[in-house]
Amino acid sequence: MEWEAGIQDDLSSESVAHVDTLLREISLMVRKKGKEALSDYGVTPPQFHALLALKDGALSMGELCESMYLAPSTITDLVDRMEATELVERIRDPLDRRVVRIRIRDKGRRLLEEVLARRHIYLSSVLVHLSSAERVQLVRSLEKLHEIMFSPDKDSKKE
Repeated sequence: MEWEAGIQDDLSSESVAHVDTLLREISLMVRKKGKEALSDYGVTPPQFHALLALKDGALSMGELCESMYLAPSTITDLVDRMEATELVERIRDPLDRRVVRIRIRDKGRRLLEEVLARRHIYLSSVLVHLSSAERVQLVRSLEKLHEIMFSPDKDSKKE
């Protein structure tokens, strides 16, 4: 295939475009399957992403804005809706009463676990078509890509 030479040699624009297309299409399909699961719970994708951001602990409104790349007014509306459905709650920071933190509630945690389980079942149904060696290589490659993209000094790394 034409893109293979570009990947192996000099990262031609065709090969990079091919990788971009594959990543976008795979991401789109995973999001589509996730959205199908969310519709059963009456939860929107942004609400789900907020639950993911909150799963490891309470965040301030500002921290939630940063983690979701959304404006404060958008986050306020999102949290209002999630609080009304008992997925999250607002709590005052005990160290600074001016700070409001958002914490996931039991209902939100259960919903998150159930939706993630359904997504994992879908991914398992796809990954079963790869050999064990292909799955190991896929995970290693994704971990390496993640490490490069999310490391603080990613722009200085050239391998």
